[in-house]
Amino acid sequence: MDVQDDEDSTDGDLISRSAPSEARRSLNTSAMWIDPLAGDVDDDLLVRLRRNDGAAFDGLFLRYYRQVYRVLYGVVADAQEAEDLAQETFLALYRHPPLLEVGTSLAAWLYRVAVNRGYNALRGQQRARRRLEWVAEAPAQVDPHAEFVRGEERERVRAALASLTERGAKLLLLRHGGLSYAEIAAVMQVRPGSVGTLLARAEQAFLRSYEQISREEPNE
Repeated sequence: MDVQDDEDSTDGDLISRSAPSEARRSLNTSAMWIDPLAGDVDDDLLVRLRRNDGAAFDGLFLRYYRQVYRVLYGVVADAQEAEDLAQETFLALYRHPPLLEVGTSLAAWLYRVAVNRGYNALRGQQRARRRLEWVAEAPAQVDPHAEFVRGEERERVRAALASLTERGAKLLLLRHGGLSYAEIAAVMQVRPGSVGTLLARAEQAFLRSYEQISREEPNE
């Protein structure tokens, strides 16, 4: 998919220009873009899925699992949790195949469900508990402290994201997952012309929060 016009490459990149490089890498979710040509195939598979066609679900799972997983991994930074959340996302698809409105893609629906679940996980305590369990059970050849230090930058990014409004955090996760303004508008169900302004506000709030968190951390 071609990159959007100039609107897509200006205020939507405030974090890329201003935040530390580690923060940029931590925020990047490396999602694949939505395929605009997938609609007809998806529609046919959804119709079959509503008729309890297991092969249709398998087809949709194979088409979109990797993209959904990569978005979720970028959010939670934990392979097992990302896999669990991706499975939950596709379970929602299996149990309640959506009736898509005209102009709405299945990919956008899946991204919306996945980001909702990832955002909820980000704000919860599940990741903290898993990290403590991992440190307690880490094999002798792994240095838990070193692993923890390597994850501190990601934790700062996620703490900054968690301080934003829900919409602001989701906008940033989608943008830095590689989605265009038009795709973000489809996922978030907002006007395409408003995405640039909403992203600029969210990114400015992110930078303020990130810098405050960094200043408040004790120097070791």
